[in-house]
Amino acid sequence: MSPDLGCYGDPYARTPRIDRLASEGMRYLRAFSVAGVCAPSRSGIITSMYPTSIGTHHMRSQGVPPPFVKCFPEYLRAAGYYCTNRSKTDYNLGQPATGRPDPNAPDLWNRAPFFQPPVGCWDESSIRAHWRDRPAGVPFFAVFNFEQSHEGRIRGEADARTVLAAVEQKHDPARAVLPPYYPDTELVRKDWATYHDLVTAVDQRVGRVLDELREDGLERETIVFFWSDHGRGLPRAKRWLYDSGIHVPLIVRWPGRVTPGSTSSELINLIDLAPTMLSIAGIPVPKYMQGRPFLGARKASSPRYIFGVRDRMDEQPDRIRSVRDERFKYIRNYRPERPYAQAIAYMDQMPSMKEWRRMHQEGRLNPVQAQFFSDRKPPEELYDCVADPHEIRNLADSKPYQGTLRRMRKALRDWEQRTGDLGAVEERELLSRWRPGGVWQKTAPPVIRLEGNRAIISCATEGATVEYAIANGPWRLYTGPVAGTGEIRARAGRLGFADSDVVRATW
Repeated sequence: MSPDLGCYGDPYARTPRIDRLASEGMRYLRAFSVAGVCAPSRSGIITSMYPTSIGTHHMRSQGVPPPFVKCFPEYLRAAGYYCTNRSKTDYNLGQPATGRPDPNAPDLWNRAPFFQPPVGCWDESSIRAHWRDRPAGVPFFAVFNFEQSHEGRIRGEADARTVLAAVEQKHDPARAVLPPYYPDTELVRKDWATYHDLVTAVDQRVGRVLDELREDGLERETIVFFWSDHGRGLPRAKRWLYDSGIHVPLIVRWPGRVTPGSTSSELINLIDLAPTMLSIAGIPVPKYMQGRPFLGARKASSPRYIFGVRDRMDEQPDRIRSVRDERFKYIRNYRPERPYAQAIAYMDQMPSMKEWRRMHQEGRLNPVQAQFFSDRKPPEELYDCVADPHEIRNLADSKPYQGTLRRMRKALRDWEQRTGDLGAVEERELLSRWRPGGVWQKTAPPVIRLEGNRAIISCATEGATVEYAIANGPWRLYTGPVAGTGEIRARAGRLGFADSDVVRATW
């Protein structure tokens, strides 16, 4: 979802619970995802690395990051936090089909290989995961993924009816204010209204979790972050680097530390979330992380620019990069011969996308609405996002803006070189590097060495994370020798590798 919330000034929205959260915390006005689609964006969130630096820039590419890259909750677990995720992972770092997904797991995200959570990332990742399951007195880090506003539900997947049934007061399509690039038809208005109904459904779920914090007496001692992994799931938003695709809500409630009802205009990229969480928890931020803390003891200054990436989307190849400052956005289309309105089977199921295509074929679009169906993209786009928030007036060829164009172009080029952008490498070449012959590399089985009542565990795979379990107990992150009796099990994993087999030993 985009910041289509009452607290962000959307008069069409009905989001009283999120609005109340914003009144109790800080609202960030310039927060952006690194990509306009879930999997690449989530790979950046969980690692604090640009997807283009670790090979996760293509949609469902299952890249192989360098061995030093970890999922950031692992650092929290090592510091004693109980870390839970309910329940989507989708980090572009999944398992091969022969990996360890449990076919009997109750939710999709623990069954599908693409979505298998990496070893070491979470104490619990399931539809049941909750801070209430932690051992007494243990601090927690809990993520709740609300999928009510997902693209699939806007277009009417079966479970959308159940979600929408819980929204008592529906949005009136006749009152919708559409972006100027959409054709103004009854069907398009219906999709827009349904999307807002689903945002209201998200609002209800947010309220439920906040109520649980209050019921548990944790409201005043828990820091709450609310964000979205990318913009709204509608055409020319999801998958794109326009603000409709990457501008996201970000609200932080930190009792006693963040001024209630305040706002911040600093530029935030969602890869900043990981170092910010570590900074707040007093945990050193690894030097490899490309994000920067925007809260806590290690808070860094606001950057001048934030960057965005788009590469292959499902079956359609492309390569687009963006750089944005507080006012302007520069977009570089490396494949200008690829049109905007590429046929993507999943995207083209959206009713408003079908309507838009039909009206284009019938010649019924005005010039602004027809831009999306140009045969080619311009090599460069430049927008004044303050004067032109819908990004429909390309200033790249405008003489008064040539200085800005050169500045933004240089900023993007410098960033690509500094971060090792892999976008210029063909995907098949990357795959052959990572998995010669299509074979996944497998993490070596850990070795358990028993010394008295202590177990010392090691793994030969560089960068591997090890977990262990004693008897029938839960999997725990291995950080050093452990003591116990009976059986000990161990497993290991590295991001982008297949997990090891489970090994056992007995004291």
